[in-house]
Parts: sequence; C-alpha cells; structure tokens
Amino acid sequence: MVTDNMDWGAFYRYRKEVARRYPSVYRIGIRKKLLDVVAEELEDGETLLDVGAFDRGLEERLKRVCPGIVYRSMDVDRTMPHDYHSLDEIEERFHTIVMAEVIEHLGFEEGIGMLERLHGLLRPGGRLIVTTPNIHHPNMWMRDAQHITPYRFDVLGGALLLSGFSLKAIYRLYNDQFLRRLVRLYLMAPLHRWLDVDFAGTILAVAVRR
Repeated sequence: MVTDNMDWGAFYRYRKEVARRYPSVYRIGIRKKLLDVVAEELEDGETLLDVGAFDRGLEERLKRVCPGIVYRSMDVDRTMPHDYHSLDEIEERFHTIVMAEVIEHLGFEEGIGMLERLHGLLRPGGRLIVTTPNIHHPNMWMRDAQHITPYRFDVLGGALLLSGFSLKAIYRLYNDQFLRRLVRLYLMAPLHRWLDVDFAGTILAVAVRR
C-alpha cells in the first residue's frame, strides 16, 4: 500500500502548519488513556473499526462506557477471531476508526497509503484516532525492533492533513500513580524541557474526514 505520487511539498507545508499550532511537544495537552479519548468521540449506536486490534481488548473496555456501539476488528493475525484480516475485505463505512501503535511499523509512504485507505472507509465527518510512540520519550521508540518509521507529532499531523483529514487535536498519553504523576507534571517539567525528553510515552491524534 504505497503512494507512488506523494506530494512532498504539500507534506512539508502541512507539517509546518501543525508545528505552528503545536510549537513544542510540551505544548501538547495530556490525556490519561486512549480509551478516554475514543469514548469521548463516540456516540452510542455508532460503528467503530479497530485496525491492528490484536486480541480485541478494546471492544470490552469500550462497551463498558458505550454499550450500544457496533465494534469491528481488523488484524493480519489469522489466529485471532477478527472480522477482517485485510483492509481490502472491508466494504462497510464507519463513524470512527482506531489505529493504535500500527503506523510506525510501516514505511513512511506505505503509512500515507494506509491513512488514505482509512479515509475512504470513514463516513463523511468520521473520525480517525491514531497513536504512535512519542519519539521524545527516552525508550518508547527503541523498545520494539519492528518499529520502522518514527513519527514526531508534527510529522503525524502533516501526514494526516496530506491524506485528506482535518486535524482536530493532538494529545500526549500519560497515566501513572498519583504522586509520580504530580511530580512529573509539575516539579520535573522544567528539567524535561531542558533535556528535551518527555515522560509521556505515546502521541495520539484525532483527525476528521474532510
């Protein structure tokens, strides 16, 4: 799934647009969990596609807060009971698509092709929620040898804009024990900025199909 005629000039313009909106990773707001953001975007009765769904664990957690959603999973792992094992099998359209910790396993142009394909699987105004390791975190990127393409927050935002989305929001995901969270959010923040490292391990983007 590779884009043969990628417009690199447009990509760099979009990337700069995102960087103006978020001048630094430390200017990006923090949310605790992917589930919190997904549940906030969903309404009961809507359809959701989970791309790279692994064990379908998101389904159970989501249905506790949105019991009326229609959940579908897609994953290349055929040992698990997924609804789809390839995007090419999918003909229905969704209100929301979640792709968590997947895009970094693809080459960059292949990742753009994936985003464009997901754009076509959304209903008009549908939302795509993407997460990827935060490369400002000391070890989140290096912990998996299968990671291929690092996505800084502005690169991810630029890729989404290039693929036909508008960018609703970018967040950093960080959840920890109360005292440790308090120390990192307030007492250690100046040191983190000075070292240009982040305690939040994940970047999350919410994009809307234009």
